[in-house]
Amino acid sequence: MKPQHLLTVRDLTAAQIQELFRKASQMKKSRNHPRPLSGKILGLLFQKPSVRTRVSFEVGIAQLGGQSIYIGPVELQEGQREGVKDLARVLSRYLDGIVARTFAHSDLEGLARWAAVPVINGLSDFSHPCQALSD
Repeated sequence: MKPQHLLTVRDLTAAQIQELFRKASQMKKSRNHPRPLSGKILGLLFQKPSVRTRVSFEVGIAQLGGQSIYIGPVELQEGQREGVKDLARVLSRYLDGIVARTFAHSDLEGLARWAAVPVINGLSDFSHPCQALSD
């Protein structure tokens, strides 16, 4: 089964966006947050650093019961190590999802092509769907 990725807002249907907003509204009103990410680990792959994006994802993941692992530019070494295909395959063995903040949207598409887990666009040169939805 192919995972559902969020690379652009167009990856979601109107019904999915409405349901997302409905759930977010419910969660804001309630102190008893659901923990759908309990036992899940998400990787935060950041080719370029960002305090706000990193903190918002780390806090959100924790509030939903999951854990995150930050993999920054030093660890990624801008493609000097594994290629995108190998990176996506290896990380899919350890992680339940990948949030990627990339310079090139094509890097994000490559991750999504080869990853066996959902890939979420944390920012690319083409799109920033999470910020667009939260705005």
